[in-house]
Amino acid sequence: MNIKKFEEKKFNIPELKGISGKTTEEHLKLYAGYVKHANLIREKIEDMKGEAEKNAYALAEVTRRFGFEYNGMRNHEVYFSGFEGGPKTLPENSSLKKQIEDDFGSFDGWLQEFKSIALTRGIGWAMLYYDRKDRRLLNAWIDEQHLGQLQDCALILGLDMWEHSFVADYQPSGKKTYIEDFFANINWETTEGNFQNSAI
Repeated sequence: MNIKKFEEKKFNIPELKGISGKTTEEHLKLYAGYVKHANLIREKIEDMKGEAEKNAYALAEVTRRFGFEYNGMRNHEVYFSGFEGGPKTLPENSSLKKQIEDDFGSFDGWLQEFKSIALTRGIGWAMLYYDRKDRRLLNAWIDEQHLGQLQDCALILGLDMWEHSFVADYQPSGKKTYIEDFFANINWETTEGNFQNSAI
């Protein structure tokens, strides 16, 4: 069987405030690894399922691993696409801003909450999701990307808080500055597009 492969996306990322070109280059290599390993695991599953009973334990383990690689791939696509085109603010009349205000009381209130979540000790992701069932936005902290991502919710904004994303430029003590710089670099038009695509 010919398995359709996941394709590595190429991102046009300009010079970023605080986040060095070297960090971005190395981070993109990590993303490419997620794409590569998501494909390798799919191939491995295809090979093993011919003798599914014999391979039951190994098949279960490699399938569990797929969630880590796949979610790592998709999370990074949201993260990196948010830098393309350079920083742009969220317009006052945008549908995403209105939804944030409806769900969190104010944009500043949401932003303060999100930044606080991003300062969680340990590695993980700070996420803004759109819950398609209740039609509302939700903030979340995800320790490891194969565990805890919100079911049937679309990822609108993802802030990578794994050490590889900031330590080389900011040192471990520089988390707060990295978070501020992340928002200084974000193209909110892309984030708005993520929201509009998920809210259809």
